[in-house]
Amino acid sequence: MAASSLSRRVATALVLVALVLAALFALPPAGWALAVLVFVLLGALEWSRLCALSPAGRLAFLSVIALAALALLYAPAAGFAHGFPDAVVYVACGAGAAFWLAVAPRWLAAGWPFAGMAGAAAGVIVLLAAWVAIVALHARSPWLVLAAMAIVWIADIAAYFAGRRFGRRKLAPAISPGKTWEGVWGALGAVAVYALVLAAAAPAAMVPAGPAATLALVAFLPLVAAISVVGDLYESLLKRQAGVKDSGALLPGHGGVLDRVDALLAAMPFAALAATAFLPRSGA
Repeated sequence: MAASSLSRRVATALVLVALVLAALFALPPAGWALAVLVFVLLGALEWSRLCALSPAGRLAFLSVIALAALALLYAPAAGFAHGFPDAVVYVACGAGAAFWLAVAPRWLAAGWPFAGMAGAAAGVIVLLAAWVAIVALHARSPWLVLAAMAIVWIADIAAYFAGRRFGRRKLAPAISPGKTWEGVWGALGAVAVYALVLAAAAPAAMVPAGPAATLALVAFLPLVAAISVVGDLYESLLKRQAGVKDSGALLPGHGGVLDRVDALLAAMPFAALAATAFLPRSGA
């Protein structure tokens, strides 16, 4: 990688981290929800282009996501005050989780086309579920958002180094030639260690205490990491079918929004479902 390209990549990453941290800890739940929605809509625009939607189809796609999100935020029946009611999280994130568990693996195996309504419908489910998940986690604690996202970051870093050192067997050579099974196993092992550290170091408000809770965390977090790999492969297939290397060019040195959040899109609904089921709200 050229020095100028690396410097752009690092500078973009530093700016993004600073903006995300400032928004995460400074904004109230509704403000955070709107900030994340802007980012989601930028990703939705990229998704619509990769699915080769017409200009009218693009507008309809973005409008559906924006109007659904705003309705969940501001419609009295939705009940958003300091966070979503549990029912909203279970429905939206449950739909996203079902997609990643039941639909996405078959989509990857069969290589179904994304162009048109199929890709648009998948995008609505995936993007709304991730948005609801990140907003719901923030309503419990900004630290919980970071803890959940760290699953993906640790998995990515561990997969990269394990794959480079030990990688022999290709995971999905027709979709993402660089990924290996050894990288995946390295990612799952690293996330299991992270689960142990989290169980020992995190306050009870964020992670339940006790041997049973620790065992559940060590089992659950690698599952989330495995699902994040599916999200990564899914976006790779989307780009491959569209004939592009990156989802966009919004982030210098990093490509598009979807290039940076593909794994998070898959992982966050599972984290939000677990938090909603097992953790109390803190300080609404």
